[in-house]
Parts: sequence; structure tokens; C-alpha cells
Amino acid sequence: MTTPPKRPLTLRDVSDACGVSEMTVSRVLRKRGDVSEATRNRVLAAAKALGYVPNQIAGSLASQRVNLVAVVIPSLGNMVFPEVLNGINQVLEDTPLQPVVGVTDYLPEKEERVLYEMLSWRPSGVIIAGLEHSDATRAMLRNAGIPVVEIMDTDGKPVDAMVGISHRRAGREMAQAILREGYERIGFMGTKMPLDHRARKRFEGFTEGLAKAGVEIEDRAFYSGGSALAKGREMTQEMLERSPDLDFLYYSNDMIGAGGLLHLIDQGIDIPGQIGLAGFNNVELLQGLPRQLATMDACRNEIGQAAARIILNQTQPEPDPEMQTQITLTPTLSLGDTLRRRRQG
Repeated sequence: MTTPPKRPLTLRDVSDACGVSEMTVSRVLRKRGDVSEATRNRVLAAAKALGYVPNQIAGSLASQRVNLVAVVIPSLGNMVFPEVLNGINQVLEDTPLQPVVGVTDYLPEKEERVLYEMLSWRPSGVIIAGLEHSDATRAMLRNAGIPVVEIMDTDGKPVDAMVGISHRRAGREMAQAILREGYERIGFMGTKMPLDHRARKRFEGFTEGLAKAGVEIEDRAFYSGGSALAKGREMTQEMLERSPDLDFLYYSNDMIGAGGLLHLIDQGIDIPGQIGLAGFNNVELLQGLPRQLATMDACRNEIGQAAARIILNQTQPEPDPEMQTQITLTPTLSLGDTLRRRRQG
């Protein structure tokens, strides 16, 4: 089977959807001319439902694409995403395509605004973090008429292409590793789930993995804001004051996990004998800690490279039809020095 070529939406599509002339649609979207409030609202509602984005490229360039790839990510402060960007740049640096970055701060309404503005310049492709988007964002992605790659996550249905890992599987595998080492009284610390879908899926996989062995999480804490060492220290101290019998702490990312590790070292607690701990992401910056934190590599650089290759292929005059466009990578679990290994013999 062959997929039909992508076609961007036009003023006619909006005109047909809302029952007014293309000229009136143009006036509304360009904020020019006198149009009644009722008509304006009807046009804007139709445009939003369709995912139509006006073309900001004027004159002779109006029918062309620019050599930009829109990259939409939730954060630059989180050390995860610079590695993804590095992977994208490694693939595109010797090509005509140039990545441009928009940041959403994990806010769906900001993601809509960022994507709208970036699409108005008619980029050659879109790379966007996550599979969960507002209806308006999904409509824009679906009808942009260009290659779209959703990255970081494969637990869901993409608009077009996707590259990432299964976060539910990552959570289950961490639970299994912890249980194999004999830990039973487990606490969890992580980001507030409505803002971070991938952390939520890892948490769901983690609790599922524990439940199969009849184990439940005994304490949990959630925070908003940046993933900081200080936050990990603070949360770990508070949790152990509440639940002193815990023998394992699982953190949704390495940064707060490293903060927890430093707190436990300061307190002279036996790691991993008395308490084991693990994070997620395998952040290279933390390899200089006094002890290596158990963690899981999220394949960040590889995700960026694979996404860029898909965009590059699909923008060629004759794309390779055999190139895979839905890719699930396999993260690697590292036990480090904080996840107790059972002695043999």
C-alpha cells in the first residue's frame, strides 16, 4: 500500500468548513477588514478544529517550504533534551535542513501557541516531544502536510511517525530488578503526573510490576518545578522521617535521585544494604558522584538521530519507502552501586 502525499490545508478548506468565502476567511485570519463577531468566531472555530495555520511566507515564496525543522520540546532546563537536540543536529548538520527549537514548559496551551507560530513559517518537518497533545495541536500536526515525528515515547498512537522507548516497560523492568534484589518496602518520588506523561507511564509500569509480586508502594511524593539536587535531598529527608522502615527509594529522574543519594551519604546510611535507590535517564553529569546511581538509559541521543533521519528521508525527492517510521528503542538498566546485587553461591 502507498500512502497519499501530504497536502497542507488551504483557505478553501476553512471556507468549505464554515460556509463563508475564502476572502472572508482571509480577512479574519489576517485580522484585516470588517467582519461580524459571529462570522469571525465561526471562522476561527473552523480553523482551529481543522488545524489550519496561515502561511507567513509572502509573495513568490508562498508555495514553498523553508529548510527548517521545527523541534518542540518541553524544557531546556531538563538535561534530557539537550542530548536529544544534539542527536538531531548530528544528523542534520551536513544537510540543508536546520533545526529550530520551541519550548512548551509542559503546558498544552503553550504547545499549541508554539506549534502554531512555527508552522506558520512552513517548515519542512516537525519533531515534537510526547504523544499526548490537545485536540488543536493534533489537528495542526495531522494537517500540516509535512513529516511529523513524535519522540521520547511509544506508549500510544502517533499522528505520523514516532521514535522513543516504552516508559511503561521501563517502569516494569525497574520494579522487577528491585524485587530480584530482595527489597520490599518501597517509596517513590517524582514529578506531578499531569505535567509529565512519560513519568506517569513509568510510574504506572512500576506499580504494575510490583503488584504482580504482591508488593505496593508504601510512600510517595510528587513535586513540580525543575529536577534539582536540593529537591531530592529535601524530599528524601521528609519521606524517611515519615516512613523510616523503607528499604528502597525509586526516583522518576536521576537529578532528584542524586540529591537523595547525597542526603543518605551525609546521614551515614548503608547504601545499598540498608536502603537501595535508583533513578532514570542515566545523566552523564552524575557519573562523578561518590557512588554510581542505579538508573536506566532513555536512549536520548539515539532518539534524536532516528527522528532526524526520518525527517531527512521524507523530505527527499524520492524517499526510501523501506525506512522504518515507528521505532521503539530498548533502554539499558545499570545497577550502579545503589541497587544491591545478590551474592552467588
